[in-house]
Amino acid sequence: MPRDKTLSHIKVNKAIKEEFLEKGYEAASIRSIGSRAGMTSAGLYRHYADKEAMFGAMVEPLISEIKDWTRKHIARKNTLLDEKVDDKELFGETYFNLIREVILPKRDEFKILMTCSRGTKYENFVHDYAMYNQNELLDAIKHMKKLGYPVVDIDEEELHMLLSAYLTACFEPIIHDCDEATIDKYLNTIQEFFMPGWMRIMGLN
Repeated sequence: MPRDKTLSHIKVNKAIKEEFLEKGYEAASIRSIGSRAGMTSAGLYRHYADKEAMFGAMVEPLISEIKDWTRKHIARKNTLLDEKVDDKELFGETYFNLIREVILPKRDEFKILMTCSRGTKYENFVHDYAMYNQNELLDAIKHMKKLGYPVVDIDEEELHMLLSAYLTACFEPIIHDCDEATIDKYLNTIQEFFMPGWMRIMGLN
């Protein structure tokens, strides 16, 4: 991409991010984005086909990173299970690592995903992400039973409710624009609150 077009694309993306953060997807307009970027609507369409494509450009890279981290996280957990490590090591990595490593570097994009996506295919992100993790955890519980861990079955609806509550709590400090020190403080509080419960309902203490 020539340098002038690259600079133009950066300017367009900045305008798109500002528009969605301020108005959300449904209220955002191509004309307003163009005004922010200093170009016509026709000029914008040289970068993106429509408003939906613009929104996707803001959130898809982050979603891909979240999915990639989650896949690697699950693979690491399965390896640790097979090695029959102790509970402390097994539960050492949590979604807090996802927040620190993936989400915080793109907190604007994450806020767009979480608070500005009504009217898009991304508006049920927490539900969909909870469902994915729910299915993986149910598979992990079956695997742990085969390996001799003293785990118990968990009702799927109950597990979905708990995962949704846990993920929502983890994401709240970012949605509310807390600084990183406050986010760390709140995440530690969430860890202290939820982790004993997770261990207990899984039958591990």
